[in-house]
Amino acid sequence: MSNLPPTTTLYQAQWVLPVSSAPIEDGGILISGDRIIAVGARRDLRIQFPEALVREYGDAAILPGLINTHSHLEVTAMRGFLEPVEQNFFAWLKKLTFARMSMTPDDLYVSAAWGACEALRAGVTCVADASDSAETSLRALSDVGLGGIVFQESFGPDTRLAEESFAKLTKKIAGHRALETSLVKVGVSPHAPYTVSAPLLELISKFAIDENLPLMMHAAETRMEVSLIDNGEGMFAEGLRARGIDWIPAGTTPIQYLHDHGVLKTQPLLAHCIHVNDSDIDLLHETATSVAHCPKSNAKLGHGVAPLNRFIKRQVKVGLGSDSVASNNVCDLFEEARFAVLTSRANRTAEDFLSAEAALQILTVGGAESLKLQGETGELKAGRRADFIVVGLSGTHQKPSYDPVNTLIFSSSGHDVVLTVVGGKEVYRDGKITTIDEQRLRERVHEVAKKLA
Repeated sequence: MSNLPPTTTLYQAQWVLPVSSAPIEDGGILISGDRIIAVGARRDLRIQFPEALVREYGDAAILPGLINTHSHLEVTAMRGFLEPVEQNFFAWLKKLTFARMSMTPDDLYVSAAWGACEALRAGVTCVADASDSAETSLRALSDVGLGGIVFQESFGPDTRLAEESFAKLTKKIAGHRALETSLVKVGVSPHAPYTVSAPLLELISKFAIDENLPLMMHAAETRMEVSLIDNGEGMFAEGLRARGIDWIPAGTTPIQYLHDHGVLKTQPLLAHCIHVNDSDIDLLHETATSVAHCPKSNAKLGHGVAPLNRFIKRQVKVGLGSDSVASNNVCDLFEEARFAVLTSRANRTAEDFLSAEAALQILTVGGAESLKLQGETGELKAGRRADFIVVGLSGTHQKPSYDPVNTLIFSSSGHDVVLTVVGGKEVYRDGKITTIDEQRLRERVHEVAKKLA
């Protein structure tokens, strides 16, 4: 008999999908504390660990927690607020910015916590969250029990204010580090090429390397951005000139521009990367830069379709991101994966078709690799952190099911998640978040929405 601590639990289901190894029918995973102890056939685990507490889920799949590689949880209260999106992106950003400025720190906390609850309910166990108020988002994630990296955003397109903007960022990061936990870490995010000057990009990149901080940035998202960097024209350029900010065009692509100013030396996570050429993709691969692919947000805002198939062929690390619900409306990575697969197949040859297995890989292991968390989360394997979910497979929309992975990607959604475990803790169970008062949060979200409206 094994000598296991009393907190050891064996979770069993019809399917266990480790992702990094073959699916296991009638399988289970053994959890002790915050770690996975064993993964295997149900019968073998019951014999080997007879004293473990058993949790049986029947017609369901146990798989790694999903990893959302790009979110903005602090603006969850703006779900639907920025409609219609037919207006230009520049105007959309201005409306979002002014609305956010009207939110108090408590409003932002409520918004971020509500977004974290939505993520857990949909099976997300880890997020890469970009936040202008990272301290608030760090507290929200920790309180709700969601893991991830919170990237403190930095803005400053005026070269004359680069040192001042950088000093503000470093002061914030120094305070944020006291809020880090085993599940939630801090990173830096120079917002985008059109909102951060070249000198500030260089200062932040060097800081990230010196302090061993992960760096995330929006890049190659719109044609306005491409035009600004290439020839100094377009709506972004006009907006900067209206503020008295001179912009010297680089005559290159956004990806090359970031490389020239040190950003790619940090092996960053770049969100979107829609408008890229083959040389850009080669550069992403050579610099070990990762991409957060946000297909639904990209489509809804009319920005285009990122070349997911080409990223994969060139072995660029890719994860899936929901972006904010202000531009996506929901945080549902199963829906995101389905959208990614279908758009990647449109107008492609048969050999380019993205499979359901590849999509599940991107949702889990790919996300972990994109966040430099491989070996810690993203797969079901002994020694890994116990971040996993149970997804029911008995719905009328899922039957019949001939293959669990195809059923998850093509027939399932976040609503089918019945259990979410982060670091060994059951944070979503029996239809409820276990860590926080959701009803009170719901009431506060309504209050924030009324204020915005």
